[in-house]
Amino acid sequence: MSSENVQTKWGQFIPLVTVFFFWGFVAASNDILIPVFKKAFDLTQGQSQLVSLAFYIAYTVGSLIYMGISFIIKGDIVNKIGYKNALALGLTISALGTLLFYPAANSGSFVLMLSGLFIVALGFSLQQTVANPLAIALGPIATGSQRLTLAGGINNFGTTIGPLIVSFAIFGSSATATTEMSIESVKIPYLILGLAFLLVAVLLKFSSLPDRPETIVEADEDINTSKKSALAYPQLVLGMIAIFVYVGVEVSTASNLPAYMENNLGFLTQDIAPYISLYWASLMIGRWTGAVEAFSNEISMQKILKFIAPYLAFGVFLVVNAIAKHDLTPFYIYGLIILVLIGADILSKGNPARMLLIFSALGIIALLIGMFTEGMVSVYAFTSVGLFCSTLWPCIFTLAVSGLGKNTSQGSSFLIMMIMGGGIISWLQGFVSESIGIQSSYIVGVLCFAYLAFYAWKVSSILKNQGISFDKKLGGGH
Repeated sequence: MSSENVQTKWGQFIPLVTVFFFWGFVAASNDILIPVFKKAFDLTQGQSQLVSLAFYIAYTVGSLIYMGISFIIKGDIVNKIGYKNALALGLTISALGTLLFYPAANSGSFVLMLSGLFIVALGFSLQQTVANPLAIALGPIATGSQRLTLAGGINNFGTTIGPLIVSFAIFGSSATATTEMSIESVKIPYLILGLAFLLVAVLLKFSSLPDRPETIVEADEDINTSKKSALAYPQLVLGMIAIFVYVGVEVSTASNLPAYMENNLGFLTQDIAPYISLYWASLMIGRWTGAVEAFSNEISMQKILKFIAPYLAFGVFLVVNAIAKHDLTPFYIYGLIILVLIGADILSKGNPARMLLIFSALGIIALLIGMFTEGMVSVYAFTSVGLFCSTLWPCIFTLAVSGLGKNTSQGSSFLIMMIMGGGIISWLQGFVSESIGIQSSYIVGVLCFAYLAFYAWKVSSILKNQGISFDKKLGGGH
C-alpha cells in the first residue's frame, strides 16, 4: 500500500456511508410494511413474510447477475465501469424500484409492491458488492475493520429511525385504534426515498471517491492460496451456511415480532414501531461497542469507551423516540440488558470464533426466555437478540474468508449471495407459526443460533490446522 494511504480518508469515507444508511433504513422499514400489507391484502403470517423473501432473495439474484455479466465480459464488471459508476448504477436501480410503489398503491397490487422491494434490493446488492471493499480501501488495511464497524453503526442508525419515519408517514402522529390503514399512504414515503437515492447517486458520482482504489492484497500468501476455487475451503462453505442462518435469525426475529405483539399481547400495529426501532437500535449498540478501537489506541481508554459507546448509542435511540413523542418509560430497564452485551464483549477478548460462540449461546438463551415468558419480559428478550446479532457478521465473514488468499474476493461474493437467508428464514418462521403459534415459532431462530455455535467450534479447528489464529479485536457490520 502506498505511503499516501496511511490514514482514513474521511472526506471520501463519509459520503460513502450514506449507502450503508439506506440499507438499514429500508431493511428495518420492511418490518412496518409487513403488518400493514398483512391487513391491507388479508394475508396469512406466512404470506406476509413474502415481503422479507422478495427483499432478501434479490441479493442472491443480484450476485448471480453480477457473476454472470463478469463471466460474459471476461472481467470484473466493477473494475470495468469503476467504483463510483457502480455505486451510482446501484442507487439508480433502487430508485427505479421505488417508482413501482406508485402504481402498486393505486391498483392495490401486492405483487407490484413485492416487485418494487425486489428491485430496490437488487440495487442494494450491487451497492453492497462495491461499498464494503471500498470502505476498506479508503485507508490503511490495519484499520479497515474499524471503518466497517463505523459504517455498520451508520447502517444501524438507519435501522433505528427507519421504522419510526415510515410508521409516522403511514399512521401519522396521532394514530388511534380507529386509524384506517390505506395502502396508498405507502407510496409517498417511498417516492421520496427514490429521490434521495438519485440525489446521492449524483453526489457520489461527482465526489472524490476513487474509481479504481488500490487493490488490497493479503500479505500472508501461503499454501492455502494454491486452491483454484474458494469453494475448496471448508471454512468458506460452512461459513456460507452461517451467513445464511445469521441474516435469517436477525431478520426473522424482528419481522415476526409485530405479529407476536399484536396477537399475543394486544398491541396496535401503529404502537409497535418503537419496539422494532429498539431491536435494530440494539444492533447499533453492539456495533458502536465494537468500534471503540477506531477512536483510541490506548487500552485504558478503550476499556472506558466499552461502557460509554453502548449507552451513547442507547441514548440515540431514546432521543429519536422522544422526538417522535413516544413514551420512554418502558425502555429504561433495557439499560440493564446492555450490561450483558458489554460483559460478553469483554469475555470474548476480540477472538471472532470465541465471540461467535458466546453471542450465539446468548442468542439461544434470549429466544428461549422470549418463548417461555409472557408480557414485556418476552418482548425485551426478543429485542435483545439484536444485541447478540450485532457482532456476528464480521465474525463469520472474517472466519469464512481467512486463508483464502487470492480467492478472497470470490469467497466474499459467495457470502454476499447468502444474505437471502433473511427472506427464507423469515418466511419459514412465518409458515411454522401457522401450525404451532407465533411465540413457539421462534424455535426456528434457536436452531439458527445452534448452527452458529457449531460453526464457531468447528471453524476454530479448521483454521488451527491451517496455521491461522486470531488475537485481534474485529469490527464490521451488515
